[in-house]
Amino acid sequence: MILVTGGAGFIGANFILDWLRLNDEPVINLDKLTYAGNLESLASVANDPRHVFVHGDIGDRVLVGRLLAEHRPRAIVNFAAESHVDRSIYGPEDFIQTNVVGTFHLLEEVRGYWMALADADKAAFRFLHVSTDEVYGSLGSDDAPFTETTPFAPNSPYSASKAASDHLVRAYHHTYGLPVLTTNCSNNYGPYQFPEKLIPLMILNATQGRALPIYGDGMNVRDWLYVTDHCAAIRTVLEKGHPGEIYNIGGWNEMPNIEIVKTVCTLLDEMRPDPTGPYARLVTYVKDRPGHDRRYAIDASKIHRELGWKPAETFDTGISKTVRWYLDNMAWVERVASGEYRRWVDVQYGER
Repeated sequence: MILVTGGAGFIGANFILDWLRLNDEPVINLDKLTYAGNLESLASVANDPRHVFVHGDIGDRVLVGRLLAEHRPRAIVNFAAESHVDRSIYGPEDFIQTNVVGTFHLLEEVRGYWMALADADKAAFRFLHVSTDEVYGSLGSDDAPFTETTPFAPNSPYSASKAASDHLVRAYHHTYGLPVLTTNCSNNYGPYQFPEKLIPLMILNATQGRALPIYGDGMNVRDWLYVTDHCAAIRTVLEKGHPGEIYNIGGWNEMPNIEIVKTVCTLLDEMRPDPTGPYARLVTYVKDRPGHDRRYAIDASKIHRELGWKPAETFDTGISKTVRWYLDNMAWVERVASGEYRRWVDVQYGER
């Protein structure tokens, strides 16, 4: 049995679906079901006895303690987080509460549970904390990619809250001996991503004939990682990773945002042509967001060298699968793109 936190979110849901497809080990899924958490992403395992969903917060120590005592998991995989930079700029407090305070409460309960385990179970136990490359800050165009030893320099409330949680996880290993693993990933994309993020937002807006808003000059660079590759990397780290270590996970796909959007438009032109003209006509440059990091790039050499993982998808294969999935699952997109989501998009982009 493993306990997954935030398992109804984008990456967590993909992780659970892949986990249950590949083995029979049960999963307890603890999720608060905030706006980006969606049980519909897990509809295919809703009646699977190997998947037990619990509605709750990682900051609820009574609930977390009860789940640990009842289910006796051999590992925790912590996806639970507020994760959208733009939302953190408008409302940072939720990010501090979930990503910092919530992680602290989770660690405290896990520490107590782990210390009471029998020696063999104690040695086998793992706490895997899923984090982001944004904790490292921004790179110049000629700078080497982030490695696991790059100093933290977070530039948004979101990345600062994740950096704080990473430090807490590290401290619990060095102070208490808790066998932790930390992964720092680059930008994920793929099925079931909430349509506030760049790629699904572009697909949804394009199919509705709406503007495709691009921050600034569109030349902010990110490394792009297909979500199932990320899930495979997490499974690898959970199985083979060395306690106390950090593993950077990237797709080796650096690309400016405008090129991402143009690629999506080209694929939409092929898969669902618009009789009024190419989708690229909808590209609209808008005022940049505050403190927008210019470039992220991940050096994923360590996880390949030490654990044998590398991405299976290229950007071309991954983005093609992604656009096709959204076109085939527009009913899912429409249902998760609620009134609250539409209000957010109007606030975020309308005034720009």
